[in-house]
Amino acid sequence: MLDSWIRLWNGDYGQAAGIISPRFHVHAALLDGGDGSSVRGADGLVDMVRQIRAPFPDLRFSVEVGPLIDGQYASLRWTATGTYAGGFPGAKAEPGTVVTFTGNDTLRVKSGKFVEYWLNADTLSLVAQLQVT
Repeated sequence: MLDSWIRLWNGDYGQAAGIISPRFHVHAALLDGGDGSSVRGADGLVDMVRQIRAPFPDLRFSVEVGPLIDGQYASLRWTATGTYAGGFPGAKAEPGTVVTFTGNDTLRVKSGKFVEYWLNADTLSLVAQLQVT
């Protein structure tokens, strides 16, 4: 399931229906100021991933540590690298700038699908690389 999770974040949206519960919900401090509570189910997650990937069409996630499994919970640390294509609000970085940032995902599994997701990403590093003011 975690391999499919990473493939989904790498743009293979067809993975979502097989691993995401209709009851899926997100806990995160998002760049738009939201807390992720509006992200529900496979379609909601795919929309969120598409929005995150939009300024970085070649964004690639790779697992750095993990997975660590504890009962119904799985955690991993990832690194994402991509080329900025433009369109990030407030960014002064030139298109073509390569960015790298890290984060941690914790997922809860129920009945063979992910039902809950905690995201902790180093967005400060990302916005610094994009020269967001």
